[in-house]
Amino acid sequence: MKIAIIGDGGWGTAIAIMLSEKGNDVFLWSNFPDYAGHLDKTRDNTKFLPGIRIPDAVKITSDINLAVNGAELIVLAVPSKYMRDVCKKIKIVKAKCLLSVAKGIEVGTLKRMSEVIKEEIPGFPVAVLSGPSHAEEVSRKLPTAVSVAAENLETADFVQKVFMGDRFRVYTTTDVIGVELGGALKNVIAIAVGICDGAGMGDSAKSALMTRGIAEMTRLGVAMGSKKETFAGLAGIGDLIVTCISKYGRNLRFGRMLAEGKTPDEVAASTEMVAEGVTTSDAVHELSGKYDIEMPIANEVYLGVYKNKPIRQAIQDLMKRSPKKENEW
Repeated sequence: MKIAIIGDGGWGTAIAIMLSEKGNDVFLWSNFPDYAGHLDKTRDNTKFLPGIRIPDAVKITSDINLAVNGAELIVLAVPSKYMRDVCKKIKIVKAKCLLSVAKGIEVGTLKRMSEVIKEEIPGFPVAVLSGPSHAEEVSRKLPTAVSVAAENLETADFVQKVFMGDRFRVYTTTDVIGVELGGALKNVIAIAVGICDGAGMGDSAKSALMTRGIAEMTRLGVAMGSKKETFAGLAGIGDLIVTCISKYGRNLRFGRMLAEGKTPDEVAASTEMVAEGVTTSDAVHELSGKYDIEMPIANEVYLGVYKNKPIRQAIQDLMKRSPKKENEW
């Protein structure tokens, strides 16, 4: 089967390696011709997945329509803020499925990635894949489990069969909204946990942020039409946990550096990897207002990132909120 991976970041590269090793004809697209040449020559994604060899069988190109022409599956693995522009470039599509593995919400429109894809490449089944899955671990063949969601279960089953392997397990669901929101919202909470780490607030505070964070994620998700139980699964609490404890967590690192005194611009300039929670916190701030959902942790992240609110003041304001019942929404 021909499969096109659109995006040469760490996750796109890890997926390309995994699916190529299963015998598929895999094309990996890079937006930058010079870097595509570097990848093809060295077989080492030095920017985003260093030290992991890309098999010779993976065809690397900067021609997006060469990559997608004849592909039965197109995997869209670009940061959410670039998704619409990248989709606009795709002209030749005959795929059985378009699969988003991005974890973010489009600022301005407040649309999920599957909605963006459907608008720009209409007429094709769209699925979303999310869950606790670091590229660095998947590429080393460490055991991983994720969720794939599609409105039509047959589409989810198709993706499941393509991805399933000895070290990569896939569960199916039709809750597209929940799987997408879980993957996007957990990044905002991870920034808060990173701030907690960087400020030396301790493990108890970190645990509280994660627990109350999943409550916030669930509240907004249900208001937007997802199933509550999805947030208790791999795409919800599973992805949140790994993002908040792993050394590979970009959003966790972003929060830690904020707590250490760096500005958001300084943190962003220190790496080419995108911390999706930054732009997502802006979108979530709007969504919580639109749906009238209380999201105090996400709100403090937004104020810290976009309004320069002091970290100590944010922590104090969270702790001094009015008393609540634990399961009271």
